Amino acid sequence: MKLIFLLKAIHKNYYKHSTAIFTHRYGLVTVQTTRPIKTVSMKKILLLLTLFFIQHSLFAQPQTKKIIADKIVAQVGDKIILRSDIINAISDYKRQGQEAQLPPNPECAFLEGQLIQKALVLQAEKDSINVSEEELDAMLDNQVRSFIQSYGSKEALEEISGRTVYQLKEDFKQSFRERKLAEQMRGKIVDGIKVTPTEVKAYFAKIPKDSLAFYESEVEVSQIISQPKANREVEEYITKQLYEYKRLVESGAKKFEAIAKQVTEDPGSKETGGMYNLNRNDSKSWDPAFFQAAFKLKEGQISAVIKSKFGLHIIQMVSRAGDDIVVRHILRIPPITDDEINLSIQKLDSIRVKLVAGTLNFGVAVNRYTDDENSKFNGGQLQGRDGSTYLTLDELDKDMVVAIKNLSVGDYSKPQVYEDRGVKKVRIVYLKTRTNPHRENLKEDYNKIASRALDEKKQETLQKWFKEHLPNYYITIDKDFFDCSSLGDWWKYAVNREQVK
Repeated sequence: MKLIFLLKAIHKNYYKHSTAIFTHRYGLVTVQTTRPIKTVSMKKILLLLTLFFIQHSLFAQPQTKKIIADKIVAQVGDKIILRSDIINAISDYKRQGQEAQLPPNPECAFLEGQLIQKALVLQAEKDSINVSEEELDAMLDNQVRSFIQSYGSKEALEEISGRTVYQLKEDFKQSFRERKLAEQMRGKIVDGIKVTPTEVKAYFAKIPKDSLAFYESEVEVSQIISQPKANREVEEYITKQLYEYKRLVESGAKKFEAIAKQVTEDPGSKETGGMYNLNRNDSKSWDPAFFQAAFKLKEGQISAVIKSKFGLHIIQMVSRAGDDIVVRHILRIPPITDDEINLSIQKLDSIRVKLVAGTLNFGVAVNRYTDDENSKFNGGQLQGRDGSTYLTLDELDKDMVVAIKNLSVGDYSKPQVYEDRGVKKVRIVYLKTRTNPHRENLKEDYNKIASRALDEKKQETLQKWFKEHLPNYYITIDKDFFDCSSLGDWWKYAVNREQVK
C-alpha cells in the first residue's frame, strides 16, 4: 500500500478550500496498492489529491446524470459504499472540465479511497475517537457561510439548491463527521513520528541525481509597515460626504446599493453594491470596528460613520438570521498627501538607522512600530499561500521585488512607498535569506528534504498499520471491481472473494 500519507495533505486542503462542497459520503481519502513501494512523484501526488478531495460545486448532484439503479459496491464493517458515490464523483469531475486528470481506471481509484476512509472511521469509532457536536456544527456553519458568500444571500442559496440551510447541514453532517474521524485516526497512527538527520541524509541519498528538483531563486523577507494617517480636515470632509449618502438613503431619495456601486472604494464589493455576509464567530477575519458596528445594527438601519484600518464606512443591515447577517457598506479612503507620507518615511528612516547600527532588534522593532497588527505575531515575515517563508520572486508584489533587488542578505531597505489595496503605505524591508537557482541539496534545502523524509516515514507507518488491520475488517467488494489491481490487498481479505473467482 502506498501513498497513505496523502491523508495529511488532504487534511490541509480540507481547511484551505472552504468554498468546496462534497457529494454525500465523499471523505478524507488516499491511495494504496499491493505493488512494491516505489518513489511517487510530487506531480502524481498532487493529481491524486485533486482527484480524491474533489471541490464539488454546491449543486453537483442535481446536475449529474441520474443513476438508473443504485447498489452497494463495497462494504467495510457496517460502512457501505454505493455505486452512485463513485459514478457521481467521476461525472462531477468531468463536468468541471478536469476529465484529462482522471487516471486510467477512475472507478477503481475512487473506490479505493472510500475503502480507506471507511476503515479509518471504523477504527476511530472502536478507539472511542469522537467529533463533538460543537465541532461538527462549527464545520457545517463555516461551509454554509461560504455558500452564502458565493451566492449572495441565504435566500439565494436556498432558492437555487431547493434546500433549507438546515437541510443542507443535515445532508453533509455524516460525510463531515466521517472525514474528521478519518483525519483524527490518521493523526493518531502517525503521532510522535520524527526523523533524525541521519535518516534525512539516507533518504536524500536514495534520490537519483537526475531526479533532483531544480529551484528558482527564493527569498525570506520581513517588513515593518507604517500607514500614513490622513489629515484631519480631509477626514472630516469625507465624513460629511458619507453622512449625506446616509441621509439620501434614509429619505428614500436613493438606494444604498446604487450609491455603493457608484462611489465605494472597496473593489471586493463594488459590483455587488457593497454587500458582505458576516457571522458572529468570524470576528478575527474582519476589522474589529467594522465588525462590531455591523452587529449592532437592526434590519434596514444605517450606521454612523465608522473608522477602520481601511478608511471610513457607513454600513446598512440588510438581513439577520441568528449569528449570520448580510450587510452593505460604502468605503471611502481619505486621500493621503505628501506631507503625511513624508512623516511616515521619517519615522521609518529613524528606525532603520537603529537597525543598521545594531542598537535595535528587528523583531522588537516590528512589535513596537509596525501598523500591521498581523505582523506582530510573526516578526513581520511574509509567507506564501502554503505557509512557507521561502518565496519566489513571482510571489512578491512588484514593489517588494524592486525593494530587495540590490539588497544583500542581512540588509534593510530604505523606506519604500507602495500601495496595498488602494491605500498608500510605507515600509522597510529586511532580506533574511536569498538562494540562487540550484539543484536540490542538503545544505540549502535541508528543511524541504526533511519534510519529505518525514512524510515517507509516516507513509510506511500507515502502510504497516493497514496491513495489520485489514484482516480484522469485514470487507466485501462488488465483482465488477475484481480487475482493479490497486484493490489487491482489499480483495485478499474480502469475504466474497471466492464467489467472484
